[in-house]
Amino acid sequence: MDENTQIVNDKILAEDVSSKIKYEMRGSFLVKPLDPVMVEKEISTPIPTETKIEDGMEVTDYEEVKTEIKKVESEWGRGVVLKVPYTYSHPHKDHLFNDMPIEVGDTIIYHTQIARQFDIFKNSVLVDYYAIAAVEK
Repeated sequence: MDENTQIVNDKILAEDVSSKIKYEMRGSFLVKPLDPVMVEKEISTPIPTETKIEDGMEVTDYEEVKTEIKKVESEWGRGVVLKVPYTYSHPHKDHLFNDMPIEVGDTIIYHTQIARQFDIFKNSVLVDYYAIAAVEK
């Protein structure tokens, strides 16, 4: 299955799930997180060279740093929008607010550290508008 077909399937599934959710969101998007995004990052670890006792305290010297590339989970995640908040769909006369329309079924890129778990609806998070960096098209 190619990526475009997957996005269409996600949108259809999200719209179906959304119609069965009994909540209307006030100020945050209800999002179903997708698999974590893995990125390669340079990780530096200090290497202890010498441990000695000074004034009754153990002191460790670090003169070298070991640097390696590791695959780690990104601070940014992908997710499918299940519910759009009322404040987004009914802005207060702010004509610039909806320049980037976000709809149920869209796949978004959001900052995972800002998203909040929403345990009332299994495997979902609440994402505020300002935490959304992009919409996949």
